[in-house]
Amino acid sequence: MKQLILGGARSGKSQYAQQQAIDSGLQVVYVATAQAGDAEMRARIEQHKNNRPSDWQLVEEPIRLADVLQQQDGPGRCLLVDCLTLWLTNLLCHDDPSLYEYERDRLLTLLPGLQASVLLVSNEVGQGIVPLGELNRRFVDEAGWLHQALAAQSERVVWIMAGLPQVLKG
Repeated sequence: MKQLILGGARSGKSQYAQQQAIDSGLQVVYVATAQAGDAEMRARIEQHKNNRPSDWQLVEEPIRLADVLQQQDGPGRCLLVDCLTLWLTNLLCHDDPSLYEYERDRLLTLLPGLQASVLLVSNEVGQGIVPLGELNRRFVDEAGWLHQALAAQSERVVWIMAGLPQVLKG
């Protein structure tokens, strides 16, 4: 099953996704997309690590998400990706401006054929005002389009608000 889990910052989406992974009873591979660029981000990453079961395999990959999913795929596995908006940020800020489109297309092409259960966590950022700055507006646009494409491919889409899951699809 492919599941897209959306919500705002600190909405409870990561905790929900982790519980879904535990409840699956499958071997869990946690795919982290964050990069620790400063002390505050390192602390956030450590907090996430401390909140996960210690027997989960961890793969840290900020760019080549499709490669990791393909390498880790298999029946009896649950691939939990946290989070897509950090991955999007990493790609949009990369030196190669064409890399995001390439990696996005690879992900969208690969996802339907994966045998593993896949949990995709992402921040919904399109419910506020139109942001200032070209990069910020592109980020909101690309996140929205990515979420729409992933929701179309996912059997289940869940919106998390204040720790409460609301099933949008499936």
